[in-house]
Amino acid sequence: MKNFLLKEDIQEILVNINDISASFSGKKVLLTGGRGFLGRYFMEIFNLLNETVLNEKMKVIVLDNLITSGKEGSEIPNYKNIEFINHNVIEPFKTESSLDYIIHAAGIASPYYYRAYPLETLEVAINGTQNMLKLAREKSANLIFFSSSEIYGDPDSKNIPTKESYRGNVSCQGPRACYDESKRVGETLCNIYHSLYGVHTNTIRPFNVFGPGMQETDYRVLPNFTSRIKGKIPLQIYGTGNQTRTFCYITDAMEGFIRVVLNGVPGEAYNIGNPNPEISVIELLEKMSDILNKKVEYNLVGYPESYPADEPNRRCPDIIKANNQIKYNPKIELNEGLKRFINWSDQVYLGKQ
Repeated sequence: MKNFLLKEDIQEILVNINDISASFSGKKVLLTGGRGFLGRYFMEIFNLLNETVLNEKMKVIVLDNLITSGKEGSEIPNYKNIEFINHNVIEPFKTESSLDYIIHAAGIASPYYYRAYPLETLEVAINGTQNMLKLAREKSANLIFFSSSEIYGDPDSKNIPTKESYRGNVSCQGPRACYDESKRVGETLCNIYHSLYGVHTNTIRPFNVFGPGMQETDYRVLPNFTSRIKGKIPLQIYGTGNQTRTFCYITDAMEGFIRVVLNGVPGEAYNIGNPNPEISVIELLEKMSDILNKKVEYNLVGYPESYPADEPNRRCPDIIKANNQIKYNPKIELNEGLKRFINWSDQVYLGKQ
């Protein structure tokens, strides 16, 4: 795991949550998907909180079946007060421990992988979520469900930036449906358990989070681009390249996630992302080219069989609700985030894609 996450980023996150982090003192947390991209950050943050901030240590149980964790995710750190258990959340999980928070971050988020594992993608977001909700009810714990901005589908221009109240424009039979619809059902389950049983639930809808720790074989746009650049291979841009996104650097995203965990209003969903700038994939490439100070070759290609087409034309979050209710305010500008990610990936990636 050498250099696989930036220690400076972990420390920066702790500074950003300094006003609320003491609330974790003495708490017991269950984290699912703990060896995924976001899960590894949670583990590092919780460990550093225990080492440097909390008077009474928090205890953390981490679950993951390692199906898409890759080499780095499969290397489990040995931290005090953090216990790893190899477990598939589609099966019920029992523990004698009390629980204060269940952070349900298990899922298959990369389009390449949910194309390869469509049934597993459905099961972890539906069966896995219900198992965690049952456990939250039993333990009187708060449950935080990691949904996705994909639940909005392809919004029309009137709903860009997209508010949490937007109902979505999603195909139930499209190539992305196994992911989109499973997350929508997961949200429905959270809503039912909150309204029917009084379980404190929150839903997080991340928007294009990136940063160190994304594996080279993740197949999402930034790992794909940086790997091919290092390997001196022309980039492949799917479709027209005019589809737009906003990108949120990992330190801002993790701060937002933790603010939802500790301060989310019961029953509410939150967009967590950076609304600025909304840029096309080609414009993203141009920014990377400027940072590298060299021309980057690319080709426009059709969508391969292994990668789902039917992607949204635009995606941009409205974060007014998160700003008002949990004081979420992203700080890292895209150029700064890209510089950190490119410098890190140049040290870690092999460039063989």
